[in-house]
Amino acid sequence: MARSQLSLPVPGFEEVDRASLIGIALSALSKAYAPYSHFSVAAAALFSSGTLYTGVNVENASYPAGICAERNAIFHAVAEGEKRLRAIAIVAGKNGIPGEHCTPCGICRQVMREFGKPNEILVILAQSPTQYTELTLEDLLPRSFGPEDLLAEE
Repeated sequence: MARSQLSLPVPGFEEVDRASLIGIALSALSKAYAPYSHFSVAAAALFSSGTLYTGVNVENASYPAGICAERNAIFHAVAEGEKRLRAIAIVAGKNGIPGEHCTPCGICRQVMREFGKPNEILVILAQSPTQYTELTLEDLLPRSFGPEDLLAEE
């Protein structure tokens, strides 16, 4: 599979079907609700059960009431009982046309962190199934704060 020049294979994620994950995110992109920014985002999240969940950004006239695609997909998965994020593909672009690779916002990165160890979550930033960059969440959120930081010491 051809990769964008920015991509390097992330070790430990050989079993993730990147093209399928990206294709599912691309299919969801047209469902984004972005009447204000006209910047559509879609995500396809793979959980340890092998189940995929999609999400799109949903804007609101009261801007803080909207939600990002990544959190939409993850919260949907959690509502179905999932707890361990394995990989997420993110596609985005003006007026629903996939453009440059779009990284998740800080809040979305922290939500991803809640559902896995940073070095165990693959993040794929894609334009197409053959043009993508892949990183781990650890690359995007170094020295993160997570659930284990709140566990009481025994």
